Amino acid sequence: MSTNAENQSPMPKPSEKLIALQRLIGRWQVTGGVDGTVTYRWMEGGFFLIQDVDLIQNGVHILGMEIIGHLRPFGEPESPALMSRFYDNQGNTLDYEYEISGDDLTIWAGAKGSPAYFKGTFSQNGRINQGSWVYPGGYGYESTMTKIE
Repeated sequence: MSTNAENQSPMPKPSEKLIALQRLIGRWQVTGGVDGTVTYRWMEGGFFLIQDVDLIQNGVHILGMEIIGHLRPFGEPESPALMSRFYDNQGNTLDYEYEISGDDLTIWAGAKGSPAYFKGTFSQNGRINQGSWVYPGGYGYESTMTKIE
């Protein structure tokens, strides 16, 4: 006779891709084409990373929140990619795909391969991420995040 415990599916665990974003946890000072702070924290359970944003860009105060993790629609397996959606005080909803490889962080606007993306590199001690946002048509800006908490 089987028990309920034997019939239960194993509890899901956060993916290695998601766990690799652990180095973002904390509060960061952002300088460059935008100025302000961003704070990354885990949602309870560890399956989603939340970014709280308080930035000034082109004289506009942007407050927002981003949820980062694998997509897992009801009854389906999780997506292989780390996706996010950003919501701001201007009414925007922006989708991104996150990729981390070694010390390099790439954030694609939309899906991987998009002509709009951020690419930055973490310092050896992990307290600085320096890179740039690239947009089609040669637009973009340098961006540095320095961990302050």
